[in-house]
Amino acid sequence: MSVDSVTRSQSAKLGFDPDALREKYRQERDKRIRTDGNDQYLEAAGDFGRYLDDPYVKPGFTREALSEEVEVAIIGGGFSGLLAGARLREAGVDSVRVIETGSDFGGTWYWNRYPGAQCDIESYIYLPLLEELDYIPQEKYAYRPEIQAHSQAIGRHYDLYRNALFQTQMTEMHWDEAAARWILSTNHGDRLRARFVCMAIGPLSRPKLPGIPGLASFAGNSFHTSRWDYAYTGGDADGNLTGLRDKRVGVIGTGATAVQCTPHLGEAAQHLYVFQRTPSSIDERGNRPTDPEWVKSLKPGWQQHRIDNFSILVSGGFQEVDLVGDGWTDIIRNLSGLAASGELGGSPEELAAQVELADFRKMEQIRARVDALVSDPTTAEALKPYYRQFCKRPCFHDDYLPTFERANVTLVDTQGKGVERITENAVVVDGKAYQLDCLIYATGFEVGTDYTRRAGCEIFGRDGLSLHSKWADQVSTFHGLLSRGFPNCFFMGGIQSGITPNFTELYNEQSQHIAYIVAQGLAREARTIETSQEAEADWVRTIQASTFATGNFQSDCTPGYYNNEGKPGEGPGWFGGNFGGGAQDFFKILREWRAKGDLEGLEVVSSPGY
Repeated sequence: MSVDSVTRSQSAKLGFDPDALREKYRQERDKRIRTDGNDQYLEAAGDFGRYLDDPYVKPGFTREALSEEVEVAIIGGGFSGLLAGARLREAGVDSVRVIETGSDFGGTWYWNRYPGAQCDIESYIYLPLLEELDYIPQEKYAYRPEIQAHSQAIGRHYDLYRNALFQTQMTEMHWDEAAARWILSTNHGDRLRARFVCMAIGPLSRPKLPGIPGLASFAGNSFHTSRWDYAYTGGDADGNLTGLRDKRVGVIGTGATAVQCTPHLGEAAQHLYVFQRTPSSIDERGNRPTDPEWVKSLKPGWQQHRIDNFSILVSGGFQEVDLVGDGWTDIIRNLSGLAASGELGGSPEELAAQVELADFRKMEQIRARVDALVSDPTTAEALKPYYRQFCKRPCFHDDYLPTFERANVTLVDTQGKGVERITENAVVVDGKAYQLDCLIYATGFEVGTDYTRRAGCEIFGRDGLSLHSKWADQVSTFHGLLSRGFPNCFFMGGIQSGITPNFTELYNEQSQHIAYIVAQGLAREARTIETSQEAEADWVRTIQASTFATGNFQSDCTPGYYNNEGKPGEGPGWFGGNFGGGAQDFFKILREWRAKGDLEGLEVVSSPGY
């Protein structure tokens, strides 16, 4: 039998041709490769600074400048900052001040108030501290109002509203060596002194704009989805955008945000144009109300058990039961099916090939779903994602694809090139102008840019060393949390850490780690706590080895923030690299480090009575 015959036989058995898909994936990736990487986006500053304005508060807020000292200053009031505050409170640290740009807690769930905003991670594992607050979410997948309400509940439960500074932006941080304190300056003229600082700015905190020629010339109404203009659109989080009935609306972007707000825009607008560079993977959502009988069956510790179950599965581990059972874990179920049939196993190369086949199967299902829901063959083909499942963050929605069945909705597929230019009243693609009254940027947030740019302030450590200069070529940390030259300062988020789709799991693990180190520092009357040069270098080598191990996969992916816009390994990248062993192994490292109790890798300078 010839090789071609074997290939045809395999393709017939699988229902698809792996070689043809690999080539199709390569072609689609190559259409989207750009030399400018992250530089293709504009910073929301200067003439574009208005895209950062808070539309949910009255302008002109002022207050008296503060000058005082706290034990711990937490920069950011989203879930990472809230969890840090909660775990510090539990560790007995009373003097905690949260500094937040918005007017309330919530972080991304404060800002992203677009219609239909919803978390794509199951609410029972995403919303943190459910057992501590004795709360059960209303649905399997929570909508934004419930999520922000839970954020506020955490703030109240842990007394974090006390001393919180809202509508306050950090402008600069300086380490005062003589006093062993961080000096924090804000846009209200505050001068705060903090023994410890916890940077909890979140990975999705600073909106980005596409660097499309003519963007500033558009004369109609325009806004970023994270600053939704309900005064113009009418309606609320549930939709009912009555202000758009006679408006021609354009949306640039087809990621998770656009997937959620597009159905509401399509329902309301006179005409909606969706400008697409790369289609998202759209799996079934299948949301449903929480079952009261299931709630009655829950036993103490249920949430952490469920979180662990999900995390292990999406990291490629094995669990007897898939408790969450959704699109995130579906590819693992495909692999389990291979294992049950005896097909899974062999060398690492054979295993990688089998994982690829499982991925192909899953993405074929995703593409078949498009055909089932979109009748126009040209539109359907344009909406099909041709890349590996985790090249981009997958989306889950039951109304997005059917929206393109509406007569007043047009998909403008740019074939990977993006929008050509913007004029005062139109968006131009391939020479054709689409006249618009309103232009909405669903273009996401900065991820691969400089950390201090995303934080909105420069951080100066020992001897005036700026974090910008230290991390210019390579992010450098110990366990992703501490960086030499910046004592008593913790960096939360995905920086050089184990990554899981359920980010609040990471924040919780980091918060417990930070609370432990701070409590140890206070008990030891520590003046400074800082990573050693050797410990930091060892961890960076660990991250680099992990990045190298996953480099081929990332390089083969279509460009996006997961692979640093097609340039994996260059610049600060996506959180400066990830721990390749997976989230569970990373959390195990942190827990075992704490269990040893000797603060190995940290230099602790104590000063009795300090």
